[in-house]
Amino acid sequence: MKFPFFASFIVFCAWLGYEIHKHRNLEKKSLDAFWEKEYEANRTRRKPLDDLDYITIPFDTFPMTILTDDPVIAECHETLKELSKDPIVNLTGISNTDLKLKYGAPNITLLTAYDQRYTTLARTLQTFGKALYDKGCVMQAQTVLEFAISTKTDVSSTYKLLTTIYKEQGEIGKIKKLIPVAESLNSGLKNNIIKMLEEESSN
Repeated sequence: MKFPFFASFIVFCAWLGYEIHKHRNLEKKSLDAFWEKEYEANRTRRKPLDDLDYITIPFDTFPMTILTDDPVIAECHETLKELSKDPIVNLTGISNTDLKLKYGAPNITLLTAYDQRYTTLARTLQTFGKALYDKGCVMQAQTVLEFAISTKTDVSSTYKLLTTIYKEQGEIGKIKKLIPVAESLNSGLKNNIIKMLEEESSN
């Protein structure tokens, strides 16, 4: 009775050893490929940045003259004005290696700064939109949130608040139109946002 068990154990150990060896080989190949790609990226010369999707804050349509005495809104105004002085680009989900390959290693510091400004922009727009909504300025909040989504933000609460506004207006169709935008996101939060929008649009 012991022999079949022992034989099965030997077979299991052999299989486990094979799987571990295969996994290590795959890891090594993946790591080697990464470093080879990184090496090429670091050798890539500076390239033009003309094709970047630069973001312009639409101050002409933004509610910049109401509730200016509110400290949260006033701070959002100041942050937006500061951000508008320099280039803003949404580079969410694009690795530094890929950025260097496409635009050249010498541009990586500049591109990182562009993306950091976008992160600040996305958070500020959410704070701005929510503050306006909480103060009863619903249409103004909608304007801010819709712009945020047009920049392909992956701030989930921005989508959630805008769906709340649309539902209050009885505009369920507008929620459905947000789904293709969410599907185009280059973010790890993409699926969660899509799921939320699908649920909200079906209620």
